[in-house]
Amino acid sequence: MIKNGHCAGGEEGREAGAEPGGTLCSPEKRRRTVRVWCDGCYDMVHYGHSNQLRQAKEMGDYLIVGVHTDAEISKHKGPPVFTQAERYKMVRAIKWVDEIVEGAPYVTTLETLDKYNCDFCVHGDDITLTVDGKDTYAEVKHEGRYRECKRTQGVSTTDLDNPDYQQHTDNFGKGPKGHSPWTGVSQFLQTSQKIIQFASGKEPQPGDTIIYVAGAFDLFHIGHVDFLETVYKQAERPYVIVGLHFDQEVNRYKGKNYPIMNVHERTLSVLACRYVSEVVIGAPYAVGKDLLDHFKVDLVCHGKTEVFPDKDGSDPYAEPKKRGVFRSLDSSNDLTTDDIVQRIIENRLQFEARNQKKEAKEMAVIEAMKRREEQTEQAAQ
Repeated sequence: MIKNGHCAGGEEGREAGAEPGGTLCSPEKRRRTVRVWCDGCYDMVHYGHSNQLRQAKEMGDYLIVGVHTDAEISKHKGPPVFTQAERYKMVRAIKWVDEIVEGAPYVTTLETLDKYNCDFCVHGDDITLTVDGKDTYAEVKHEGRYRECKRTQGVSTTDLDNPDYQQHTDNFGKGPKGHSPWTGVSQFLQTSQKIIQFASGKEPQPGDTIIYVAGAFDLFHIGHVDFLETVYKQAERPYVIVGLHFDQEVNRYKGKNYPIMNVHERTLSVLACRYVSEVVIGAPYAVGKDLLDHFKVDLVCHGKTEVFPDKDGSDPYAEPKKRGVFRSLDSSNDLTTDDIVQRIIENRLQFEARNQKKEAKEMAVIEAMKRREEQTEQAAQ
């Protein structure tokens, strides 16, 4: 397999004793494949995780992602919202990931990098600590096999885990200062460049089946992934377009202080999914004639979630049903954003205790780093 004019990663290019990307390519096309390792909990997978993996993939050719078990996460951080099986599948669905390792060790060692023939590991510019307060990347940093990427501003799993940020009871519009009234979690600012980085940029080709789905896709989760995978499998050559409703529209039909994540965040989360070709930002609620004709839609799909009527009480799928291109799909996963919120609320006390301890440990490390810097400066004077 050739990637960008050279041998791609994977076992097909790794015969015994050969360098990565070795014997299957001719000499003129052969160059060493750079294999990159990332690891983490990947709980409540959001666009920040996806952006980290996108940046990591840009540093090499083949990206391997290690995902920790529930037991390891509970030991070092607290109970995850998603099960390990759900988290494995979520990470596999991110389009920059070439391979995942289930049950990866919490502490990243040279042994792990060597086992999977990885040149180095990549992590964000935040601090990751074990239960006893040690840097999980200390060994690989010491040996020069660590690379850092920029952490995505505006979101973290800690924020998403904290119900105080989500304003899900009667506090709509009363979130922390500087937060959108439509979402209690984010200070994320969208740019056109970020959308370009996440988008595939591929136009539909002759012979493609253009499939349209619409919704909120809020707190993008495994239920969404299973649905989009089911949609993707409806055709041999699918081109899946996801219509994302504006925040005000989602709040109209869902209420209860939804959406949790604003339309810009939801856009990136959906674009990062390997089953999605394109996103319509602020799609009309009713799937009407103009939309179907503009995108030359062959098939419109909806899952088993409730279809709320439009503002005038009409069926938003009336036109595709009239044309005979509407299909109701069952992905066999009935998980909803409401269910995710409920999981968080049930674990609230554990999350609060975890986050307090996590912050205390991180502050201790930061203070130690400052003291070392001061001592170094004093010694140099």
